[in-house]
Amino acid sequence: MQQSARKIIDRAREAVPEGTFAVGAGLLIAAITSYVFVIIALRGLNNHSGAAFSTFWALIYVAGPGFFLPLEQEVGRALAHRHARGIGGGPLVGRAARLGGILTALLVVITVGLMGPLSHGLFKGEGLIVVGLAVGLVGFYGMHLTRGVLSGNGRFRPYGEMLGSEGVFRLVGAIILAVAGVNNAGAYALCLGLAPFAAVAFSLRRQRHLVTPGPPAPYSELSENLGWLLGGSVLMQGLAYASLLGVGILEKHGDKARVASFARAFFIARIPVLMFLAVQAALLPKLASLAGEGRHDDFRTGMRRLLAVVTGIAVIGTIAAATIGPFAGKILFGSDKFTIGNVDLGLLAAGSGVYIIALTLAQAVIALNGHAKATVAWIIGVAVFLGVVVAVSDLFLRVELGFLIGSAASAAVMAIFLVQLLRHGATATLEPLIEAIEQEPLEI
Repeated sequence: MQQSARKIIDRAREAVPEGTFAVGAGLLIAAITSYVFVIIALRGLNNHSGAAFSTFWALIYVAGPGFFLPLEQEVGRALAHRHARGIGGGPLVGRAARLGGILTALLVVITVGLMGPLSHGLFKGEGLIVVGLAVGLVGFYGMHLTRGVLSGNGRFRPYGEMLGSEGVFRLVGAIILAVAGVNNAGAYALCLGLAPFAAVAFSLRRQRHLVTPGPPAPYSELSENLGWLLGGSVLMQGLAYASLLGVGILEKHGDKARVASFARAFFIARIPVLMFLAVQAALLPKLASLAGEGRHDDFRTGMRRLLAVVTGIAVIGTIAAATIGPFAGKILFGSDKFTIGNVDLGLLAAGSGVYIIALTLAQAVIALNGHAKATVAWIIGVAVFLGVVVAVSDLFLRVELGFLIGSAASAAVMAIFLVQLLRHGATATLEPLIEAIEQEPLEI
């Protein structure tokens, strides 16, 4: 029986590209550890510090993946292209490192320059959080650049290790802080900012010959679509965290308990995202197997099935949040720290559900080389969010409806663009879709 099981496992591994399982496992570990990290942090911090930390979390995950994920994607693509032709990628990596370094330096300078307003405004007087933000930006730059180099070289096992270990290192740090009784939001921010450095070191511990000599690399080799990818990535992350950032910015009565409670509800309501990542990890081997068999004519069928699964997740997550969400929130965070009701949780979960539908459609549009169209759809979603925020007065309702309607607007526009691309003869294979899914940010 053991031999039969081993043969089945070996056949499964041969049917998919090397490292697919490692990437899927890394995705799942990173998602779970991120949620546990947030629970520990928000449970251990008081309302004042919790409100500050939640704003920091939203800001770092808009700026970090938003600016550096496109760099990772393009480095991986261009490096894999060179590798396939037997050309060394050292100059390409150097060019990308300089480009990313300039962007990182600019972001850090802006962060330090705004230390006063950030510390006393968004971060409620928690000055150490600004340090965590600056450190985190450097860490995200290094992590995403390294992930691009690993994926471009086909080193998917260490890539998966980096995905998972970053979350594990962060979680271990949070546990240490919680056991020590630390209630400073800046300490948790530094924990998050330092984790990427540890993950890079861990994943590279046995890697050799990642960067090899080769011909010069012009900026155009990275991609003509880098600008569209960058804009779309920042807008995508901005819409994902718009409600959390919006509450932190719009709250004007000094009611930190209300903001902190909303932040806790925000993460409870994002359980559909966790379910999406789990399903995504499970689908990777199947999609990769289809691509390996050359069955590229099933793009439309595959997308319809994937959208059906994602829609089911959205519906189930919304119903669960609206019914048992408050009960779960009180268990996870304590009844005295969780005061959000069913309606607010239901609206937030519905927004998260519609958002992952928009995200799935965006992956398909980008797989059809519709980078600019995807960016336009995210622009429309953000604009609709802002319009709803202006039109509605209630603090929670304006950001909840803004997130829901803005995500729906992006999803609708993405669907229109996808239909147009398919009708106009855009050819699609599963490989770009798989790449888009594998490279999708975990921090959505």
